[in-house]
Amino acid sequence: MHVETEKSANVPSPQVLNSARELGLEQSRLEFLDRIVRRGVSAATVDAMSRVPREMFVPHSLRSEAYEDVALPIAEGQTISQPSLVASMVDLLELDPSHRVLEVGAGSGYQAAVLSLLASQVVSVERIPELTKTAKARLHLLGYARCRIEQAGDEIGWRSAAPYDRIIVAAAAPKVPAALSNQLGPGGRMVIPVGRRTNQDLLVVSRKSDGLSVKKAGKCMFVPLIGRDAWALT
Repeated sequence: MHVETEKSANVPSPQVLNSARELGLEQSRLEFLDRIVRRGVSAATVDAMSRVPREMFVPHSLRSEAYEDVALPIAEGQTISQPSLVASMVDLLELDPSHRVLEVGAGSGYQAAVLSLLASQVVSVERIPELTKTAKARLHLLGYARCRIEQAGDEIGWRSAAPYDRIIVAAAAPKVPAALSNQLGPGGRMVIPVGRRTNQDLLVVSRKSDGLSVKKAGKCMFVPLIGRDAWALT
């Protein structure tokens, strides 16, 4: 599979995109892209994911596993989601190049990088200071200029830049947080895992003229969303 690389300040340089080949990961990268194509992921999402070197977002010791379809541990006891799940969640957003996106849970910055190739701006918040710092530095180094990483406060989301066209949540809540639905603009859409700490339903929440509609999009398992209107830190 060959995907043309756009030359702009918002995408990595060809040298970065060749990192998989240099690390001997090109075959597994191509197999990963083929898997998400066969899962029915849209061409736009596949294209974006083909241009983000996942090996640059995982610990150095795990780079050989970067394109395996599994979640991998990162710093501070957190994880980077399995790539097929990232692809599915991003696809469920139905992004337009004009959209402004809120991501809750920046983690390594990988999903924010993918989102930034599909939307006009990504505001990503992270609760853990060390992850905020490293994600911000990594995205800057790799050239993802449309990403803005912020340190999360007590309230979930980032109200000062609301409303958003799309919201994606990379941690599980016991219910759809009102703080997030209130930051979703007219016609907006949110993808969020909701359920118990051990297993959840992936929900697609849409803002209609008469209120919110909610649809289930499958089972999933995420780390808990910590904050007001979600889970308490234990």
